[in-house]
Amino acid sequence: MTGTATKTAVVLLSGGLDSATCLALAAQEGWRILALTIDYNQRHRIELDAARRLAAHYAVARHIVLPLDLRGFGGSALTDDIAVPKTGVEPGIPVTYVPARNTIFLSVALGWAEAAGAHDLFIGVNALDYSGYPDCRPEFIAAFEAMANTATRAGVEGTPFKVHTPLLAMTKADIVRAAHGAGLDPALTWSCYDPTPDGKHCGQCDSCRLRQKGFVEAQLPDPTRYAWSATPSSRS
Repeated sequence: MTGTATKTAVVLLSGGLDSATCLALAAQEGWRILALTIDYNQRHRIELDAARRLAAHYAVARHIVLPLDLRGFGGSALTDDIAVPKTGVEPGIPVTYVPARNTIFLSVALGWAEAAGAHDLFIGVNALDYSGYPDCRPEFIAAFEAMANTATRAGVEGTPFKVHTPLLAMTKADIVRAAHGAGLDPALTWSCYDPTPDGKHCGQCDSCRLRQKGFVEAQLPDPTRYAWSATPSSRS
């Protein structure tokens, strides 16, 4: 964006490694950032603290933590009394899928973007090393972008919205490398779906396993404190 006026983007910021990498990349590119975190009463509410740390670290123009209690709907191990799987990433859509989560989150981000006069949204979806969620695929992003430009005044009047997905075609190792290249401190982030009582990553849920896999394959140090890890040195 060198040589152009600073543009504003709404960045969905969960506090996880992927959304934090999106934030770091957007900051590196010079965007003026409005960071949106959805407090959906998720099991791993500790990630909200990570989102606040990241927003402060990157001095975003504004950070909103929006309450939107999806426990009222349930239907997921993250929003209901369903055990988080600990046996490894398997084919199919796991019970940690939150019904329509990215559709809901992007819709809220779209509303803020239009109100703020922004036309760019960032989301850290990934369609390679991921848990099989249908709302992380390129088809979903294309469909949402088309809907956004049909359903909004800005889109209808000729100022289209763009959904940026810089991590979409990356492996988890690629994401770890991108985070490192953008200067992101991964210790500021949180990935675990089922934190231990003493505040460690469990090390066994899908999200922890993918995080560990990324650092190992990227051959970069992982500062995460895991209760269990395939790499004993990561346990504490």
